[in-house]
Amino acid sequence: MMMKPIGSAAHALEETIEQVIRDAPLFRGGEGIVYGPVPGGISNENWRVRTLDGTGDWFVKVPGNGTEMFIDRVAAMDASRKAAAAGLGPRVHDDLAHRGIEINDFLPGHRASTHSDFAARDKRAAAIAAYRRMHALPALGLTKTVFDMIDEHAAQCRDLDAPRFRNHDWVMLNESMAREALLASGLDLVPCFNDPMPGNFMIGPDGSIMLIDYEYSSMNDRCYDLGIWFGEMFFAPAQEMELIEEYFGRVSRDLVARVTVHKALADVKWALWSMVQLRVSRLDFDFHKYGMWKLMRFRQITGHPDWPAQLRAL
Repeated sequence: MMMKPIGSAAHALEETIEQVIRDAPLFRGGEGIVYGPVPGGISNENWRVRTLDGTGDWFVKVPGNGTEMFIDRVAAMDASRKAAAAGLGPRVHDDLAHRGIEINDFLPGHRASTHSDFAARDKRAAAIAAYRRMHALPALGLTKTVFDMIDEHAAQCRDLDAPRFRNHDWVMLNESMAREALLASGLDLVPCFNDPMPGNFMIGPDGSIMLIDYEYSSMNDRCYDLGIWFGEMFFAPAQEMELIEEYFGRVSRDLVARVTVHKALADVKWALWSMVQLRVSRLDFDFHKYGMWKLMRFRQITGHPDWPAQLRAL
């Protein structure tokens, strides 16, 4: 990672982080400080900031353009603090929290995971252990189910005149059927992570896992948290059964159905989110491709002959 001193900004994003460094008391006005981008995020502007003498090393998250439309920064800080207190996430510094800027201790002894990490059973088990700890945190201040997320993004797409899916009506018909079935069965609300990008799982030297980036966290159904992670990692059916048993201590038709249906709903949420990002983000990322990829997976689940049976099993 290329690190730069204060005063060497070459574009708007660097100008923004330099101003953050000057404003945060933790960074002492930028004296003896260097910074560099942290790749991988698709919502915010992420940076590593450290001292030249090695006395400080931090991760700084600057809210991405338009993210205030779907991220409650007060709720995100609440979740980050509770996770840090439980040893699940890194220490949180409050210097610029009032501006929605999150500063955490950098985790130099950890590395961000990749999809391939979770091909190993021990890494999957470590992640399930992290989810158990997440779901046992004190209640979060924000309740936001997958249906709240979908409704929020659908309204934003209308307001922004964002691109409409070619088969939008069919997608939302299946979403409506899933919503009716899940609400009839009841939701099991716990503190949920809601954002299982591989880079948000930090693997320690001992193989344990910490979670970073709690900005989408909320009280939500625990099976959504598992379902979105299963989909993100492209687990095979046998691996999903193994993980359901690892988490719940059993495998049953209703649990498999709840996880599968939430996995499909997660793809609707993120596909709509990507259409919003097309209108508001200044990050260099192909949000259209990302959204279409999510919809391909949604169609794979809902187009399967077992889909009606999954809904009946909830």
